[in-house]
Amino acid sequence: MEKAKHNETELKALKEEMSHMWRLVLSQLQKCKQAYLTNDTELAREVISREKRVNTFELKIDSDCENYIALFAPVAVDLRLVLSLMKISGALERIADFAEGIAKHVTIEDFHPITAKLKEDLKIETMFDTVISMLSDSFAALESENTKLSGKILQKDDEVDTLFMEGKEFLAKYVQKESSYSKCVLETLLVLRKLERIGDHCSNTVEEIVFYIDAKVLKHVKSRE
Repeated sequence: MEKAKHNETELKALKEEMSHMWRLVLSQLQKCKQAYLTNDTELAREVISREKRVNTFELKIDSDCENYIALFAPVAVDLRLVLSLMKISGALERIADFAEGIAKHVTIEDFHPITAKLKEDLKIETMFDTVISMLSDSFAALESENTKLSGKILQKDDEVDTLFMEGKEFLAKYVQKESSYSKCVLETLLVLRKLERIGDHCSNTVEEIVFYIDAKVLKHVKSRE
């Protein structure tokens, strides 16, 4: 009985650690968006400085999950939870890395911010809002242990992919007309690519949540309906 209580306490602690990490990464992404869209270098530096905290969370969660497996030899749903938390922490750390990378674009000394019109044409704010909603909805799914929104979240990843491809084509035509802005165009393409990769990692978190709760594997499944 005592072991069961201790087991439950450890699982609760793991979930709380994940919640803290998730909120931090979500905050990083939201601040990254604001910094990029408003060219706020101070806010961008804040995002960069906080990235180490995300790394610390990942290492702590991985270590605690490994210790839990060694101590309790979990099976079934408990094992799926611990395995999923380890993979989710890795995905969140990568999302934070990309957010930091976008923030660094803002702090480059010779960085010439793209115009508000170009940002609008590329739908960069829409890309930010989409990946932020994916990350937020995934967090809600884990907290409520409800996977009903998983299909909708994964569909948003397809939307981000489409925006990335459209943005890439737009920049290819743009640089032909404005060759003097080639470096700026390249920097902007890298930002779009980072947002596209954030969408991929958000999808990875959803897949892990579905694996934990429903015992279903969504990886490499072509249809996400």
